[in-house]
Amino acid sequence: MPPPDGSVRRARREAATARMADHVLAHGLAASGLRALAAAAGTSDRMLLYYFATKEEILSTVLGTIARRLLAALDAAVPEGERLGEAELLARLLEALEAPALKPFMAVWLELAAASARGVEPHRSIGGAIADGFLAWLGTRLDSEDRQAPARVLLTLEGCALLAALGRPVAPDGTCANPAAS
Repeated sequence: MPPPDGSVRRARREAATARMADHVLAHGLAASGLRALAAAAGTSDRMLLYYFATKEEILSTVLGTIARRLLAALDAAVPEGERLGEAELLARLLEALEAPALKPFMAVWLELAAASARGVEPHRSIGGAIADGFLAWLGTRLDSEDRQAPARVLLTLEGCALLAALGRPVAPDGTCANPAAS
């Protein structure tokens, strides 16, 4: 059987990437070793390495796909071309991130950030690139000349995600809530 041509190989790689991204969102990074990802992709680990040069490339491609999916979902909350003040943008994004469909994205992000904090590569460099993408996206949605505004919004979103993961969810008014204080 002749090897697949470039377009077939590309299509198979994209389909495998989508299935692996679904697996990571459902099970997290810790449960996403090469064999688990290959099973999720419906192939062997050897064949997976035919489509991707290295395990790092697999992880980078899968996490990039997850980040693009999240940004597409956030585009629905704040469409391209709409520019908001920090408080309004933050409130819209916090509301969007409360949707059950987006909770797995934040869990993966927190897991990636934790590995990055321990200096684990390629998690740190992949996480940094994803963070740069989020900061750029925020910069296109903010009606502010303050260069630090995107970082403040991202820090608040991440802080609220961390608090929610620790059982301290975001309140309906968009503030991080502490149920123990209620």
